[in-house]
Amino acid sequence: MRENEVLENAEHMAARLASFGWEYVVVDIQWYEPGAFSSAYRPFVPLEMDAVSRLVPAANRFPSAAGGAGFEYLARRIHALGLKFGIHVMRGVPRQAVHADTPILGTTVGARDIAQTNSICPWNTDMYGVNPSALGAQEYYDSVFALYASWGVDIVKVDDILLPYAVGEIECIRRAIDRAGRDMVLSLSCGPTGLEHADHLRKNADMWRITGDFWDRWEDLYSMFEPCRAWARFSGDGHWPDADMLPLGRIALRSCEHGCGDRWTRFTRAEQRTMMSLWSIVGSPLMLGSFLPDLDDWTLGLLTNREVLDMHRFARNPHQVSRQRDCVIWAADGPDGTSYMAIFNLGVRRTSIAVPVQGTLGDGNLHDLWSGARLGPTESVREIEVDAHGARVVATHSHRLG
Repeated sequence: MRENEVLENAEHMAARLASFGWEYVVVDIQWYEPGAFSSAYRPFVPLEMDAVSRLVPAANRFPSAAGGAGFEYLARRIHALGLKFGIHVMRGVPRQAVHADTPILGTTVGARDIAQTNSICPWNTDMYGVNPSALGAQEYYDSVFALYASWGVDIVKVDDILLPYAVGEIECIRRAIDRAGRDMVLSLSCGPTGLEHADHLRKNADMWRITGDFWDRWEDLYSMFEPCRAWARFSGDGHWPDADMLPLGRIALRSCEHGCGDRWTRFTRAEQRTMMSLWSIVGSPLMLGSFLPDLDDWTLGLLTNREVLDMHRFARNPHQVSRQRDCVIWAADGPDGTSYMAIFNLGVRRTSIAVPVQGTLGDGNLHDLWSGARLGPTESVREIEVDAHGARVVATHSHRLG
């Protein structure tokens, strides 16, 4: 991705999505790699780095970063649109810093002294892990996040830190953010992540991935129901298990001269609605992986359904009510007596699903959040028809909450 594409996406988010609660614009992986031209990582290539071992934006892709300016201008432009700015980073210290033994800011040690050269990412060659007990390790992370704070960063996604689970580096990063003087959301990636780490994650992170990378394949979506069920009880109070990005609309890298990744989502419309319904009722962060200027009206409608977004914002105590093979029912509580139920048909045929709405949602008039249809009082609803690979979401109150 390049600077002009980031700004183009941000402008479209501000104009079309911000009023519905969408607010973060995140520059994804390898913004420091001058030769990047696709989603494939080039191994062992030179990266843009300052004199004290910190990666900085590649000026040929982000011209405003020239002369050591970093992302300050880009963040300021995005903030001016009423949005928030974020970056993706990799855990650790740059390998090229270690090989050159460049200094660590505020210390007498070099990058070689803090590196764990046997701690490497299996799919990216940019970094070595940091030995959290080494002299200078905390100072390195302090300097990195102080730099991000000076740029105006609002959210940082740290990758290659959950599998294996890097306890020491997570704690170093948490301390660094707390010392940076700027509120920054900490997102950790990628999983799968063991439930035994739940308490540690809630103490140190704002959101964390619960699975490996999620893509627009039915098998990925089908497989997401179980980790969502397992992690649902840890969702809330500012801490959010993360089911990963929403691959919707046009999934494109326009800057790729070879047309790499230039395609639309492979999910059917029913599958897209299933994904949005599951992420929304469990409270997974909604991060859109799409080229926003090309959003079609149907996808835009999916992303701007106020009642579904209200459920995402306000629902608490999400839980799976039942699963009978490919018929899955979830429920959650809302404020002011509102109750939610999501009914999923993971099978290959349209199906009428028996729903325990009266016992689960209590008394009230049912309202379909996606279609807007009024279904009648709960005591009159026994079954709900759901499309193959599809979802219906109902609530006992039809008024908006926010």
